[in-house]
Amino acid sequence: MEAIEMQQQFFSLLKNSLPAHVSMADELAGKLGLSYDSVYRRIRGEKPLSMAELKLLCETYQISLDQVLNLQSDNVLFRAPDINHTQIPFPLYIQGMLAQMKIFNSFDGKKMRYLCKDMTFFHFYHFPGIEAKFSLKKDEFVDCFQIGQQVIREYNQIPSVELWNVESVNSTHSQIQYYYNAGLFETREDMIGVIESLQQTLDHLQLQVEQGVKFMPGDPDTRYQAGLQFYINEVVLGSNTILIESDQHRESLVTYSVLNYMSTKDTRFCDKAFSSFDNLLSRSTPISATGEKERNRFFHRLKERLEALKAI
Repeated sequence: MEAIEMQQQFFSLLKNSLPAHVSMADELAGKLGLSYDSVYRRIRGEKPLSMAELKLLCETYQISLDQVLNLQSDNVLFRAPDINHTQIPFPLYIQGMLAQMKIFNSFDGKKMRYLCKDMTFFHFYHFPGIEAKFSLKKDEFVDCFQIGQQVIREYNQIPSVELWNVESVNSTHSQIQYYYNAGLFETREDMIGVIESLQQTLDHLQLQVEQGVKFMPGDPDTRYQAGLQFYINEVVLGSNTILIESDQHRESLVTYSVLNYMSTKDTRFCDKAFSSFDNLLSRSTPISATGEKERNRFFHRLKERLEALKAI
């Protein structure tokens, strides 16, 4: 592949990583400090990008040079936003999530696939209580809850396919039991309050699954919310993985170290991740909108475990 072709391919990848309403020329002029004439000369391949310019753009827009150079190596470039920070306060963490959700919602044709080894973050902020593990009487979680509600509203605009297992609430169940056994709840009533908040969440999730759309508790009209396709697989689930796609690009997000995540737009990785998800989906049971018997059975099993937790 000639240098001009590689540069044009680079700009094609860059364009696909930007929302449809964002001008690539405006972005390049701002990032590189160039005139529009200089920018268009680079886009047309009349002027080569310098190594410094290429490095800056690859870092800014998370583009892998392997893709540009068409290198068929085993290396995959991932972006890990928190890798250079020892610890990020949780309010900043969810603010970052909210910013990312808003960016994704700016793309056309958006869709999400979610492989749920654990209960998804988006369901933890429907009702106050789950996030306040130590005392429901303290108000230090108010800001987090309000931001979490905004995250859910962004999530509700994205059509999604979620794949769950009866074990998907295990980590939340185990955390509540651990906090109780370790004496981290100030009162037993605090623990009961957290459990009941989780029960409300599962009731609301079941209602969304039944209707096949996502909406906030108490929303008077769900017609304008995004669709929810909900599947269960009793055998295998794997790790927490989010696959997002739009008319412009595909991206894979994989969790690590509990709450942290890393993402890649590498075409080979995304093709394989999407294919694996769809293959697993074909061997799973849909319970949204239809499949009432299996849906009731699934949620009954989840709620039964919570009732048992109240008795410890």
